[in-house]
Amino acid sequence: MSERTVQNTAQDSAGDKTVTVVHVMRHGEVENPEGILYGRLAGYHLSELGRRMADRVAEHLERRDITHVVASPLERAQETAAPIAKLHGLDVGTDERLIEAGNVFQGKTFGVGDGALRRPENWRHLRNPFRPSWGEPYLEQVVRMRGAVESAKDAAYGHEAVCVSHQLPIWILRSFVERRRLWHDPRRRQCTLASLTSFTFLGDRIVSVGYSEPARDLVPAHLRAGAKRPKGGSGQNRAAGA
Repeated sequence: MSERTVQNTAQDSAGDKTVTVVHVMRHGEVENPEGILYGRLAGYHLSELGRRMADRVAEHLERRDITHVVASPLERAQETAAPIAKLHGLDVGTDERLIEAGNVFQGKTFGVGDGALRRPENWRHLRNPFRPSWGEPYLEQVVRMRGAVESAKDAAYGHEAVCVSHQLPIWILRSFVERRRLWHDPRRRQCTLASLTSFTFLGDRIVSVGYSEPARDLVPAHLRAGAKRPKGGSGQNRAAGA
């Protein structure tokens, strides 16, 4: 696991020394043969490979002190959380704040190489990448995701929690905590399928952020963090990043 200390958060040495870890997990691969940008749409479930990814991460966390498991209300997140909760004798909770980011292109095919950027009807949604103008503002994602992680920390205080969410909200939260700009190149997100972005708290303060990929060998090479998309790739691959 790679880990980064968060600046100016570990100085409260006289305060609460309780250590709590909240693992924010991205769901596994989704069955999506038509390559739809599914966003918040219901009815998109894990593929067979996605279920294997979920099982792999559950095995990876089996010996960890997990006392709380919660997920986005979307099926792919709930299904990813299920084997983790089962191994620890827990139920999967639901937190609406962990849901995928809103996107005006939801329900459409929209990806690199499909001509979407050349369609005039889409231009008005692409005018401001800093907000972004095509979907839920980055700061709103930070607020709700930070709230969900704080709630999970409180529920598992002194232990560990797992929150299953989606790529963009996870990356935006991590970027905020690590004091990076929120607008970014989506191809550079370090948040591959079934990955864990782990926030370590000392008391109520985040003191470090770790990142690991327990199911890396199951993730197709072109979908791993930092990988280049293949030319002429399928719509499913282009739309797999939710």
